[in-house]
Amino acid sequence: MRNAHYILLVTAAAAGYSWAQQYPVLDTIAERVVQKYEQSSCQQLWEQKSQPKPAREQEIVQKLRDDPAMRTEFINRVAAPVVNKMFECGMIP
Repeated sequence: MRNAHYILLVTAAAAGYSWAQQYPVLDTIAERVVQKYEQSSCQQLWEQKSQPKPAREQEIVQKLRDDPAMRTEFINRVAAPVVNKMFECGMIP
């Protein structure tokens, strides 16, 4: 069982390295999004949700819309922490 975990870890690290080469800024963007949700209060998140998005954020979202592989990788990285916070804040059922 321990070997299976090691193999999974090595495989995930190799896949992450591959994605990092293909999308060098994705790590930074995903990390910032996760930090924003982890460090923000529910009140702050509700307030930010109603505000217009900055131009740079709109550009990034457009890139994610245009590149399904990059979007998939981004969502895989941020989904768990973001959705957990949204659930805690009553933003999703």
